[in-house]
Amino acid sequence: MRFFRLFKIILIALRFGLDDILLSHPRLRLFRPLTLLVPFRSRLKLPRAMRLRLALEKLGPIFIKFGQMLSTRRDLLAQDFADELAKLQDQVPPFASDLAIATLEKVYQKPISQVFLEFEKQPIASASVAQVHYAVLHDGTEVAVKILRPSIAPIIAHDISLMETGAWLLESIWPDGKRLKLREVVTEFARHLGDELDLIREASNCSQLRRNFLDSPLLLVPEVYWDYCHTEVMVMQRVDGIPISHVEELRKREIDIPQLARVGVEIFFTQVFRDGYFHADMHPGNIFVGLDGRYIAVDFGIMGTLSDEDKNYLAQNFLAFFRRDYRRVAQAHVEAGWAPRNTRVDDFEAGIRAVCEPIFDRPLKEIYFGRVLLRLFQVSRQFNVEIQPQLVLLQKTLLNIEGLGRDLDPDLDLWKTAKPFLENWMAEQVGWRGLISHLQKEAPNWAAMLPEFPRLIHYHLSQERAQVLEDRLADLVAQERKQSKLLALLAALLAALLLAQVYF
Repeated sequence: MRFFRLFKIILIALRFGLDDILLSHPRLRLFRPLTLLVPFRSRLKLPRAMRLRLALEKLGPIFIKFGQMLSTRRDLLAQDFADELAKLQDQVPPFASDLAIATLEKVYQKPISQVFLEFEKQPIASASVAQVHYAVLHDGTEVAVKILRPSIAPIIAHDISLMETGAWLLESIWPDGKRLKLREVVTEFARHLGDELDLIREASNCSQLRRNFLDSPLLLVPEVYWDYCHTEVMVMQRVDGIPISHVEELRKREIDIPQLARVGVEIFFTQVFRDGYFHADMHPGNIFVGLDGRYIAVDFGIMGTLSDEDKNYLAQNFLAFFRRDYRRVAQAHVEAGWAPRNTRVDDFEAGIRAVCEPIFDRPLKEIYFGRVLLRLFQVSRQFNVEIQPQLVLLQKTLLNIEGLGRDLDPDLDLWKTAKPFLENWMAEQVGWRGLISHLQKEAPNWAAMLPEFPRLIHYHLSQERAQVLEDRLADLVAQERKQSKLLALLAALLAALLLAQVYF
């Protein structure tokens, strides 16, 4: 099955004339004559960027998501590719409305007219896993109805199987494969992708994020209507806004674009360090801006979580980086176990400095993150730094945030925007403020534990006394055994002497 899936990918690539892209590498040019054996190549007159988008759409949801991620990295792509791949964010071809209605009637076990007062058959947005229709409940509430694509699960299962095979092969033949933990990364990706196929889980993600930002002036998260939710259907509050990628329209509405970019950075760091719970699919198709200037988030299928330990080490790394304390960055990697214990910190520090120092005090438009990431990869390979699978989603989100920031305000100073937030967060974790905050969090637990202290102390002392008595008894038994052995030895000696006197 995997062989045929791989064969299908190759055929689609050739059909859409992508050999001029795929076989442009010097080592792969030898295979170019094979393209002459494919008689059904088509659409070669279309622009190459459009051919790539069509091929990704044909390959399925996993590849569409890959294209979505690439579309946010305009510093890594040619302009035509970036513009064309951006259409994958919310312009994936929809499935038939009849199929959508059939899914709804199967879920609710009644005609759609008995569920919704109005239902718009034309979808407002279509993505790789689901599509969204506007509707009105019988009480007049305007809602958005998200419906899972029919038969999407087996398609994704096939793609994940192919990715797992590819990861295994790369780990087998590529020296850096094992260090990058490619199979673990695929497993992590598959787990989160599987979550996207359960819209009840997505609804709970939305509810949690809404609770975290319920009274926030920065971010609006729609309300979930639980009575209408199912594993294949999610119904939530209808929210209207301008896609964040429509910068000119935002300017016409007199939205402060530089301020919007700074707020986006603050929202991201708030999710990561305050809550340890963040939206991990923040491409432009999932973010809107309300007329009041607030961000509006949609599509909560992929959410990331971080432990307190992960947050602590990340904050240390970010702060040390912003302060240009590269030695602390190197030490934090070793302390977290991301780099081997025997790593020479001074050499690691020098490698990090050589990569990071040239990009400070520059706006985003002057920083080529593709080159920076390549050099950081080279340094991490030199010092055997292991990729952390639990941080893969965070890394992906950072790429999305950087891409959004570049589109909104190329003059954004990411370092100055993020540094005060991280310093305040660290102050809340350490020192007196951190201690007081920790005591406040633990106070309810202590209130429940205090009445138990006398009994626990009595039990502990009783156990100690019992242990002391047991130890003394064991000592007495041991002494008695020693005395018994000594008496037996003396008796044996006396018997020997008596026998000697009798016979001699």
